[in-house]
Amino acid sequence: MSLDAERRAALLGAKLGALVASVAPGDRRPATFPGGAALVDDGEAWVLLDAKPARGLGPALAWCRAARAERLHVVTESAAGSLARRASQFAEPPTVWRIEGRSLVPAEPEPVPLAPPIAHDVAAWADAFRAAGAEPLAEHGRLIGEVDGLEVARVSSGPDGPVLEIGVGRFDREAHALVSSGRPTNETLAEVVELVRRQRRSEGAAHPLRRLARERWMRRRLVEHPELVGAELLAPVPSLVEQPDLDTAWPAVAAGTDEWGRPLVVACSVGIDLDLVPFAADARLADDRGAELVLVLPPRDAHPVTHDLAALLTVPARVATLRS
Repeated sequence: MSLDAERRAALLGAKLGALVASVAPGDRRPATFPGGAALVDDGEAWVLLDAKPARGLGPALAWCRAARAERLHVVTESAAGSLARRASQFAEPPTVWRIEGRSLVPAEPEPVPLAPPIAHDVAAWADAFRAAGAEPLAEHGRLIGEVDGLEVARVSSGPDGPVLEIGVGRFDREAHALVSSGRPTNETLAEVVELVRRQRRSEGAAHPLRRLARERWMRRRLVEHPELVGAELLAPVPSLVEQPDLDTAWPAVAAGTDEWGRPLVVACSVGIDLDLVPFAADARLADDRGAELVLVLPPRDAHPVTHDLAALLTVPARVATLRS
């Protein structure tokens, strides 16, 4: 750990100690928590989320179990309401505290956010996406076109009407806007769709397009073959929080029914994502059908910690594996 990192960790530890003392005086020993600070005593843990707090509940729960603490308190300056909502899905919910000045206030769960509506003139682009070979999906107030789970185009509302952007990721979209200026839109879109489909389905050497959005690629497979997880029907569901960029691991959610017609929510993940369980439980809460929750991962990524956290939910989730 660098000197700057050590100093920041020490400052965070001191900050947490002062905050906790304001609501629960007592002696506690400091502990190391990546991306924040922690205090423990007699089976109780206090964790301060500093880096990426919105997705810190899972890592805090995993750390708490490794520390053999029976009770968890989560302290944060931001996202306290959404963290409290996610915490409420556990049989023994952690207490979430919001920092106010130099003290702590118990956080109340925020309601599930409503999906922003999509303008009719934006939604009308769905046919053009299908004609080019891309799947149209409504997400976060815009229409996107996907190929094997990878976004290749998006349409959003602009001051003068719908704005179409073609490409994979922000920089590719900007490049296409310059290079393809003046070309027919359908030709440019079809070329990008074909390129992505060819690389995504190639069995040859690794290609950057094969490494992106693997969670969504897995979801696409399950939508096409729901029987792989014991489902009868599955459809993509947008995440409650928008993925910040293509390089950030982000579970992909689908909802539908199982073989007996019972409600089902599936969350696909690739890699070891410690926040998968709270993220997926939040998606099930938003689904509002009392659905069974299934976490789908490649066999190598079905880590014991995921099984452990899945079992802590009020209604435990099932873990299934699918080769990516």
